[in-house]
Amino acid sequence: MKQQKQAAAMKKTLELRKRVKGKKPKFVRQESWRYKRLKESWRRPRGIDNKMRRKIKGWPATVNTGYRGPKAARGLHPSGYREVLVHNTEEIKGINPKTQAIRIAHTVGGRKRAEILVTARKKGIQVLNLGEIREKAAKKQAETEEKEEAKTEKTAEKREAEVEEKKTKKRKRRTKRR
Repeated sequence: MKQQKQAAAMKKTLELRKRVKGKKPKFVRQESWRYKRLKESWRRPRGIDNKMRRKIKGWPATVNTGYRGPKAARGLHPSGYREVLVHNTEEIKGINPKTQAIRIAHTVGGRKRAEILVTARKKGIQVLNLGEIREKAAKKQAETEEKEEAKTEKTAEKREAEVEEKKTKKRKRRTKRR
């Protein structure tokens, strides 16, 4: 019963965060739209006559705490789990599958990644970057298929070349005899 209430409360806070984020403007550096040399990444306006700092009408909004999301939802993945970065199977041991989900580090190789996936499935832990793993696996499979096709094409070409060579040899033999 308590878990259901917590889940409902978490769902509410995630929806609230989504609503707040929807209303939040895109904070851009002052006059980045005017000059190519200025990137859009946020920098606080500091000049004494600065219109943005003074919050004059018609100028973009500045960053402030009023745009912050609910405290309970901060740092959560959109699925509602807390993200935990995992590098090996030892790090999975301390994870709570009800509240936490794992993200496998990008530096982890294929073999260890497979081991981590197996242990996570056994414990019922959510893996957040599973899509990337599937994409990589699909890409790798496509590459191997392409290599196999290329091999078969090469062998077919070799056979054709051998057949042509035999034919030319036969022709040469016939012309020599005559």
